[in-house]
Amino acid sequence: MAPRISAATVAEHREQTERAILNAARRLLATEGTSLTLSAVAREAGMARTNLYQYYASLDDLLDALVVDLFPRWAERVNAEMDKADDRGGRVIAYVVANLELVAEGEHAVLRGLAVNAPSRLTDASKALHDDLRRPLDEALGGDTTAAELVQAWVYSGSRMIEDGRSLAEVRATIERLLLPYCAGLR
Repeated sequence: MAPRISAATVAEHREQTERAILNAARRLLATEGTSLTLSAVAREAGMARTNLYQYYASLDDLLDALVVDLFPRWAERVNAEMDKADDRGGRVIAYVVANLELVAEGEHAVLRGLAVNAPSRLTDASKALHDDLRRPLDEALGGDTTAAELVQAWVYSGSRMIEDGRSLAEVRATIERLLLPYCAGLR
């Protein structure tokens, strides 16, 4: 009996299944953040644990895949939003807003869950993500690393506020109101 595939090709089926597994693990990390197990991920993905092993040989393999998946997507999203801006000041605002939106969508909660489950894997990858994110911010600020650190501090503070229950709209409006006068000079 041939295995059932839910896509036009076996490769597409495999890609869809891997995405379903990663999404299931992301949901669990975002909502629970505690010790992740392959059994829980398989349940969340709607598959048998033994089938999950066809994609990831161990929890460490799955955690590595999550790190590899999450960080580039985060950076791509921020960079895409920054690229839409017309000037340097708009790029700075876009940087802040994109990061806060990702936090509001639960992506930072996934990072926190990874920190609980894979601290050693996350350290180097997290530094690389922050470095990748900082480069376009530094460029938008004309290389002013002090200003970049301060903008980053607003992102961190805004992130904490959102995670503590404040609305994205409130935090975004306040940060934009405070940043706009500065950013107006970056045209």
